[in-house]
Amino acid sequence: MKRDDFRKLFKSVGPAVLPVIHVTDTDQATRNVRVLVEEGAPGCFLINHDFGVERFLPIIAHVRARFPALWMGVNFLAVTGRDAFPVLGKLAAEGVAVDGYWADDARIDERRSGDDQVEAQEIDAALAASGWDGLYTGGTCFKKQREVAPEHYEYSARLATGFMDAVCTSGVATGKAVDLSKIETFRRAIGDEAMTLASGITPENAHLYMADVDGFMVATGINRDGDFYNIEPAKLARLLKLTRTYGAQS
Repeated sequence: MKRDDFRKLFKSVGPAVLPVIHVTDTDQATRNVRVLVEEGAPGCFLINHDFGVERFLPIIAHVRARFPALWMGVNFLAVTGRDAFPVLGKLAAEGVAVDGYWADDARIDERRSGDDQVEAQEIDAALAASGWDGLYTGGTCFKKQREVAPEHYEYSARLATGFMDAVCTSGVATGKAVDLSKIETFRRAIGDEAMTLASGITPENAHLYMADVDGFMVATGINRDGDFYNIEPAKLARLLKLTRTYGAQS
């Protein structure tokens, strides 16, 4: 997916701010979605950080029923698209629309050639078979996955563009800002393709990444101080204002 198409999807002239909600239960998820809707975020991701997928599914269905027009993506923690896409296809068949899937690991293997990406190709086949047609952003050189040496970032990022709508990367851990050199390398590698960033963005540092990143998937940087689970409206409002101002001026 091209950068302009990604931003048009979210009606955003700057990077799209997509809050990530670490879900604990239905009430907490609904409350936080209400906050981001009230602040004007263009969408969100829900993630089951503390429990399994089966417990997560009815929460997803509840949030979709409560906010039918919301752009809503999900992340099944530590589940690749190979296993996630059939679930998303089943949800779609049941009338539960999920608009995006973010995988921590897209299984890009910089040790193999472009036509020998065995696991990424399996994921691609699972997507095609599932009938699900949402946006896929997959972790590449991503936190807590198999470590990739910096000299292989460029090749990994270039490979990734063939298997997903938006290439996703991160810093070394949740809440840790990514080195600017990594983002610059990814942007050089992927050209005009869309890129998302899934760690370390805050209202204080977002300006450093706006030229190269198209989607900020953010939790820690907009949550209440010391709270892993709940959005602080003022922080989200500030980040949204910064991205909109950048978009209007760029």
